[in-house]
Amino acid sequence: MSITAAQAQEARQNIVSAAVRTPLIRCNADTPANLYLKLENLQPIGSFKIRGAANVMARTPRERLARGVLTASAGNMAQGVAFCARRIGVSATIIAPDTAPATKIRAVERMGGRVIQVPFAEWWRTFETRSYPGIDATFIHAFDDPDVMAGNGTIALELLEDLPDLDAVVIPWGGGGLSCGIAAVLRELARVRIYAAEIETAAPLAASLAGEPRQVEYRPSFVDGIGSKMVFPGMFDAARKLLDGSLVVTLTEAADAVRMVAERNRIIIEGAAACAVAAGLSGRAGPGKIVAIVSGGNIDLDKFAQLVS
Repeated sequence: MSITAAQAQEARQNIVSAAVRTPLIRCNADTPANLYLKLENLQPIGSFKIRGAANVMARTPRERLARGVLTASAGNMAQGVAFCARRIGVSATIIAPDTAPATKIRAVERMGGRVIQVPFAEWWRTFETRSYPGIDATFIHAFDDPDVMAGNGTIALELLEDLPDLDAVVIPWGGGGLSCGIAAVLRELARVRIYAAEIETAAPLAASLAGEPRQVEYRPSFVDGIGSKMVFPGMFDAARKLLDGSLVVTLTEAADAVRMVAERNRIIIEGAAACAVAAGLSGRAGPGKIVAIVSGGNIDLDKFAQLVS
């Protein structure tokens, strides 16, 4: 599954009333890396997920939306769907893993979303079946959907306008919709290196790229916005064609990135975003102008205080 720059351009018009154009700034790090931060944590819901949610709902017939919408999410897509559903006056039900941080669950509920927390395996099954027993609503997939990916691809359009001579982009890998959406547009319009960023406690893409999709052990951590036990086959096929590899960072590296960005740039980022920053700072993305996609900032403040103290 892949998308085109034309689809991203259309999505840009579809999401203009919901999402904002986020800034691209220099990372104030004392390292040789010439690193830039794309601040999706400044979206109205604190995450890039609003782009895909807004686009897919704009392209879904109103009679289907009237039944309500359903998604599976650890928190950020849940907020994107709940936010957009409230704007158009329909109900939103969220299937979340029981490991989802309380701060993200509370945010969904503030937006009027109904949250059902389930064990991780049951949550993952919702992605696969695109449904949940007893709920008759239109399912919005968090990543495996061309309209969601086109919404994410709008980030690539902004990057090329703000930094046309960029050399590489590092993107947090969760389900792959962000990485592959951005990468598809960049591959069509520019020549850049494109890497996924994963965390050591759940890095199925890195384990799979050498051959075929593999299942890995998943261990919960403060990096809750990315990480799973496997890669969806369709997303794996796209990743092999679009990405130059996956850069896996340690929990220590991710925590250090959270602290560094808070101290040097005065910006709060969540664990998933910190993986991209850490990978960019490591030098493994190569030389030149490197952009780390700061995918979100929805970290529990008590956890953030622990990480930066």
